Amino acid sequence: MSAVEEALALHDRGANCAQAVLGAFTEKLGLDRESAMRVATGFGGGMGRLAGTCGAVTGAFMALGLARGMRRPEEAEAKEAAYGLVREFARRFTERNGALACRDLLGEDIGTPQGLRAAREKNLFSTRCSGYIRDAAGILEDMLTG
Repeated sequence: MSAVEEALALHDRGANCAQAVLGAFTEKLGLDRESAMRVATGFGGGMGRLAGTCGAVTGAFMALGLARGMRRPEEAEAKEAAYGLVREFARRFTERNGALACRDLLGEDIGTPQGLRAAREKNLFSTRCSGYIRDAAGILEDMLTG
């Protein structure tokens, strides 16, 4: 199963977008799945359902940090390299989807009761979010192998 397929399967089983993307790369990153699920929990719904940066995006950011980030505070070059990868990922994702923020991607502010209700009624978490997860996992896979 590809990382994209794994991310979609995780989401179908109830993982939020951040968990789905990070979780799909755990084996490649040397991280156990349970730890990935736990650390990414608060990043769903645009970070705690605040409708900020999309969870699929933040899941990818975490994966990029695990893959190429600094291991010790004095590794400034690694930190800068990881920042560059995050910016490149954000550019690619925005190019495909027009935004990074959950509220903009969904067209509903799920940080409000009305917006959350509307998103659920429109089935946006299944319809739109799966596309964002697919894109995020695909871009991430390309960046990690390229």
